[in-house]
Amino acid sequence: METTDRVFERFSLFVSPFKADVWSSLGVRFVMGRREGSWFWDLEGKRRILDCHGNGGTYNLGHRHPAVVSALRRALEEFDIGNHHFVSAARARLAERLAGCLPGDLQYTVFGVSGGEAVDTAIKVARGFTGRPGIVSAVGGYHGHTGFALAAGDARYREPFGPLAPGFTQVPFGDLEALERAVDRTTAAVLFETVPATLGMRVPTPDFFPRVRDLCDRAGALLIVDEVQTGLGRTGKMWAIEWYDVVPDILVTGKGLSGGLYPITATCLRAPLIEFFRRDPFIHVSTFGGSELGCLVALAMLDVVQAPGFLERVRKLADWYAGELERLRKKHASVLVEVRQLGLFLGLRYRSAEAGPRMTKLCFDEGLFALFAANDPSVQQFLPALTISDDEARFSIEVLDTCLSRLERSPD
Repeated sequence: METTDRVFERFSLFVSPFKADVWSSLGVRFVMGRREGSWFWDLEGKRRILDCHGNGGTYNLGHRHPAVVSALRRALEEFDIGNHHFVSAARARLAERLAGCLPGDLQYTVFGVSGGEAVDTAIKVARGFTGRPGIVSAVGGYHGHTGFALAAGDARYREPFGPLAPGFTQVPFGDLEALERAVDRTTAAVLFETVPATLGMRVPTPDFFPRVRDLCDRAGALLIVDEVQTGLGRTGKMWAIEWYDVVPDILVTGKGLSGGLYPITATCLRAPLIEFFRRDPFIHVSTFGGSELGCLVALAMLDVVQAPGFLERVRKLADWYAGELERLRKKHASVLVEVRQLGLFLGLRYRSAEAGPRMTKLCFDEGLFALFAANDPSVQQFLPALTISDDEARFSIEVLDTCLSRLERSPD
C-alpha cells in the first residue's frame, strides 16, 4: 500500500521536486486518496477534508457525483473518444443541449480539453472573423497556460517565456475609462472573466458588462466572456453573465462541464461567427476535444444542474452564506475586511497579503480546504460544492470562525 512519504519521494524524483518542497514547507504533506461528495480523504484514509475550493469549480457537483459516474461507466461499455474528423452524435447532442441553455443566440460549440485551449480557440475565432489583431484583457487576469491564453493573462505566467504573440493589451479590471482608451478599430475582442477568480474574486458593478458590451459594439469588436470557473450554476444562474443581462459573442466554459470526471471544455459562439469556418471546416481541430466519452458525461452533469429546484437551492444557500459571512466579518473585523460574492462564487478579503495563505493553512488543519488567490493572496477563494448539505455548510462556517479567531490572536 502506498504511503504519503513514499508518494512525496516519487513525486519529487519524477514529477516536480519544487512543488513537493512547497507543500512540505507549508506543513501540508498531503496526498488525496478517496473522495466523495463535498469531501476528500488523505491517502491513508485517516483525515477527511471538506472541499471548499473545488479545483476552481471543477467539482461543482462535489466529487464523483453518482449520476455522472454512472454515465461514464455506461459510456465506457460502448464508446471511446471517437474521431474528431467525423460528424459525431455525442458532440451534436451536447452542443444542442448547450445552445438550449446559453444566453441569446449563442448557438455553436467548438470543443476542447482545457480552459487554455478553449480560450485560444476563442481568440483564434475573434481574430479570424474580424480580421483584426488586437485582444484586450485584464491586468492580473487568468485564462490558462497555453499560447494566446497565456498572452492574455497575468505577466507572472508569461514573462519567463520571452516574446509572445503581439497584439495583446491589458487594462485594470473594472476600469471603463482605461478600457475605452484601449479599444479601437484594430481590436478583435475584449476578453474578461465574468468574475476574475485568480485576481481575488472582484465582482464587477452592475453596469460594467452592459457598458463593455456597448463599447465593443461601437468599436466593432467582439466580447469574449471566460466562464470556465463561474459557469454551470456556480453563481445561482446557469452563467454568471446572466446577472448582467448581457449576451457575449463568445462564451468559454470548462472545469465543471464533466463533473471532474473527464477533461472537456467548450467555446460557444454566436451564430454569425460560425462563418469563420466556412472556407476551411478543419482549420481548427482537437484530437481529444469533445471526446464522445466526455460529451456523454457532460450531458449527465447538465441533467443534474438543470433539474427542477437545483439552481433555486444554490441561490438560497448563497443567501444563507451571505448572512453568515457578514456576521463573521463584523465579529472579526480586525482581520476580515470584505466578503466578495456572486452566488456561491465567494472571496474573503483579509487585511494583509499574508493572511490569505495563513487562513488556507489554518482551515486545512481544521479540516477545510479553501485556497488563497494566486494574484491577490489577501483573498481566500471559497467555493463550496453546489450540492453541499446544510450540515456541511454549517461546518464550513464553524471552521472559518475558529480560524479567524486564531488569525486575530496572531495576525502577523
